[in-house]
Amino acid sequence: MSGHSKWNNIKRKKEKTDGAKAKVFTKIGRELAVAVKEGGGPDPASNSKLKDCIAKAKAANVPNDNIERIIKKAAGDGDDTKYENIVYEGYGPNGVAVIVEALSDNRNRTAADVRHSFDKFGGNLGTTGCVSFMFEQKGVLVIEREDHDEDKVMEDALEAGAADFQADEDVLEIYTEPDDFSGVLSDLTDKGYEFETAEVQMVPSTYVKLPEDKEASMQKLLDALEDNDDVQNVWHNWEAPETDDEE
Repeated sequence: MSGHSKWNNIKRKKEKTDGAKAKVFTKIGRELAVAVKEGGGPDPASNSKLKDCIAKAKAANVPNDNIERIIKKAAGDGDDTKYENIVYEGYGPNGVAVIVEALSDNRNRTAADVRHSFDKFGGNLGTTGCVSFMFEQKGVLVIEREDHDEDKVMEDALEAGAADFQADEDVLEIYTEPDDFSGVLSDLTDKGYEFETAEVQMVPSTYVKLPEDKEASMQKLLDALEDNDDVQNVWHNWEAPETDDEE
């Protein structure tokens, strides 16, 4: 099986940069609305994109009432905002690979803001394809390790069609091919599993460490990108140092 994803390490960093839950909820809400409009309507049974977004929302603890309200509003005619999916690629300090996924109603504004963040914190925005070859799209489902038997989870995951399974001290990580994500998620949900995260991610093939004097700039770059309302996801291959302020 493949090497460890460093998910736990990166996730902790991401949680810090996400900050307030309200901002996370807002971003996922936008993603849900776009899934309804572009994915084929408000029924997750026939809209796999929406089904995946709902799973991501629930893993992020978005209340069911919020999810239903967003879907209902998006299915009506009350919101005419047109969002565009945009992907930016660039480099952080010392060449760390960064992919930024945005949903924007103003391409020029978003591009300028993203470029400014890269420039301000020692990185630079690149061209399409400059770093994406270093990443692979995978479904990622993460379960807290406590109260779970590792062998049983692995058996259930592989039986459901997962491509890979990893374990560390805190979490159990399940990987799928992107097209298999919904099926594996549905199967494991039916078995009663709950997830810390459940989404299709861009997983780097290799990770890089930074000199200590560059770590603060890299973290500030991630913070600035995550704080941008148009930015949905930021993927990178920085192997951030472990911190002592874990839960």
